[in-house]
Amino acid sequence: MRPVRLVRDPVYGEVDVAASADELNRLADAVAAGEGLLSSASSQGSCTLAGIEIGRTPGPGVLIGLDAGRRVLVISGDDDARAVLAGNLRGMAAERDGGHLHIDYHPGHFYLAEGSVPLVVRSPHGGMPTRRGAAR
Repeated sequence: MRPVRLVRDPVYGEVDVAASADELNRLADAVAAGEGLLSSASSQGSCTLAGIEIGRTPGPGVLIGLDAGRRVLVISGDDDARAVLAGNLRGMAAERDGGHLHIDYHPGHFYLAEGSVPLVVRSPHGGMPTRRGAAR
């Protein structure tokens, strides 16, 4: 089983999340439950994060933040918003054709809170779709 790999882009600030389907489902379960700490694959470099911490807050929405001192991605929020994020993570874990999912806040976003760090969640089967002519 491939552990979660978290790399923060120093220019754009987004965090790239790559993992096996099992690990993405494990992350989704922790997000839905509102608690958990997942370690990341260790790697050299200041852009690699050490893990993900999940917690509950009253919301509204999910706030995805970065604890720079601990190099940890922090995901917290209310039950309904966390359930939507968990569903998106499960969807990417189940994606058999490759691809990736951008999770970015914009004004009026229905489940992300303002100030959330953008994520790119990669399919366990590659970052781009493999079907010829597949449109997303």
